[in-house]
Amino acid sequence: MNSKVISVIGLMSGTSLDGLDVVLVHFNKENKKDFDIIFSKTLPYNKTWRLKLANSINQTKEELDKLDLAYGDYLGEAVNSFIKTYKITDKIAFVASHGHTVLHQPEKGITLQIGNGKRIAEITNLKVICDFRTQDVLLGGQGAPLVPIGDELLFSDFDACLNLGGFANISYKEENKRIAFDICPVNIVLNKYVSQLNLAYDDKGILASKGSVNKTLLAQLNHLEFYQKVAPKSLGLEWVQECVFPLINSFDIEIKDVLRTFIEHIAIQISLVTNQNKSLLITGGGAFNTFLIDRIDYFTKSQVVIPNDKIVNYKEALIFALLGVLKIDNQVNCLKSVTGASKDHSSGVIFIPKK
Repeated sequence: MNSKVISVIGLMSGTSLDGLDVVLVHFNKENKKDFDIIFSKTLPYNKTWRLKLANSINQTKEELDKLDLAYGDYLGEAVNSFIKTYKITDKIAFVASHGHTVLHQPEKGITLQIGNGKRIAEITNLKVICDFRTQDVLLGGQGAPLVPIGDELLFSDFDACLNLGGFANISYKEENKRIAFDICPVNIVLNKYVSQLNLAYDDKGILASKGSVNKTLLAQLNHLEFYQKVAPKSLGLEWVQECVFPLINSFDIEIKDVLRTFIEHIAIQISLVTNQNKSLLITGGGAFNTFLIDRIDYFTKSQVVIPNDKIVNYKEALIFALLGVLKIDNQVNCLKSVTGASKDHSSGVIFIPKK
């Protein structure tokens, strides 16, 4: 392999709990925009792991410590399986793992991603870089979003980058600074309500498209306090459980109407922050929700661009691989203009396997 090229495995688990994204990426160390996703796979969580991760927010510290180790084992075994499945013979520089977010309360100095890096390193016999958020929170930042450094280095051809996952988050340039923040919940809410119909998700938004907008619920959603805050700002499951689910549940309406109303809410909130941008790159699982994209397109003045499926599905795993590349060279991978930290910095913890 070309000596300028580095092979990295990236891991991403999002709040929507659909599964673990795994990618093998080749980066040109001299021009990181020159990258190639060689192999990619989403490993769906079985029911046991979905429940464990969904309930992790309610665990005691002792239970979380055990889950951290168990999930580290899961990630390590997933990497080994990925390497075996695709018969990967590359010399892999390291595994970059986002982990799975359990707690995110940066205003209290708290952020926790499980998936023990030491265990991943022991199981894979590979160097591991993880825990990308903690240092930023210690420096007074939100610890999120972290993907914008990738938007800056890999996708700067677009005026704004919007990810539609568990939450919607956006990143764009303003006065020569990268600005980014969470906009609103997306699949973390939609998937919860459609699960009551024994479905994993609303395919293409077909169910939502058959519902009606409840104008009272929509107005109350749009007036939630978070939307009045200025960036930097970020969201976690705790906020959704405290502010969004109780509000929706106070209305006695059909699931299809909940979905329809919430999609309208998402589209409106996104339009409020995208109309100054000419081109809008949309990625994440929500990009496949045709009805949601139609509503975003209806409200926003931006030109909506949806890239190829690899980028749609694996952009976040790709960028966490990039965060690892930057960390290994001690280059900035966390931007203070994005998170509100006291300085730009190179974040992440490195674990080296014992030989």
